Amino acid sequence: MVSERIRAVPGRAGDTAVRFPSIEELDEALPAADFLREELPYAAGFLAGKAYVRYRSQGGTKRSPIADFYIGAHAAVCGYRLLTRDGGRYRTYFPKLALISPG
Repeated sequence: MVSERIRAVPGRAGDTAVRFPSIEELDEALPAADFLREELPYAAGFLAGKAYVRYRSQGGTKRSPIADFYIGAHAAVCGYRLLTRDGGRYRTYFPKLALISPG
């Protein structure tokens, strides 16, 4: 049994929102009793920006920070474990982040 609620962060809420016609339907699908909604900590925004600068310096082509940087930085700053299928990206930019990942 998992004792913690799953955290829903702004970056992924936006990704999920495209599947729902209204915020009420999104709230129904992701009830607050099961999904803890958190704002992005100030320090996480800074860390995400630093990860983005590194990404660009290594040849990345996205013109603005991608959601994964905000999510990884949020988890790193708050000391959370992150469930992901893209462990490689998170290990590259957030090497101290605890991951739950198949690869």
